[in-house]
Amino acid sequence: MRHQHKGRDLNKPHAERVRLLRGLMGSLLRFEKVTTTEARAKELRRHIEKLITTARRGDLHSRRLCLSTLPDPPAVAKLFDMVAPRYRERPGGYTRITKVGFRRGDGARLATIEFVEGEAVPAATAGTTGAPATATATA
Repeated sequence: MRHQHKGRDLNKPHAERVRLLRGLMGSLLRFEKVTTTEARAKELRRHIEKLITTARRGDLHSRRLCLSTLPDPPAVAKLFDMVAPRYRERPGGYTRITKVGFRRGDGARLATIEFVEGEAVPAATAGTTGAPATATATA
């Protein structure tokens, strides 16, 4: 019986499953779109959404918590600098899973997991004064 066993075991021992999910989280943060099996994508969503929710706070403690879950400093830096600010006001649901068909070799169901379009964070531009541009309309 699987009482109080959350998540999917993905037919892997615990350590191998943790390595797999960490690799998928790093790839999703790096490329913002990953194609994998449907079960892996659904399990990845659980973990990456918790990571983004933690990163939205943006303080040092949350950065260290994210690094303990995903020990990949460049990926965590991108999470804090680019991904989490996009979803500052969004109350969850940061990813989208789209089913894409079946794998040729074994017929496993494939799915693409990607980030949903969040609020665009303006890039820091050099030479701007910060004053809003005024446009005059002629009727």
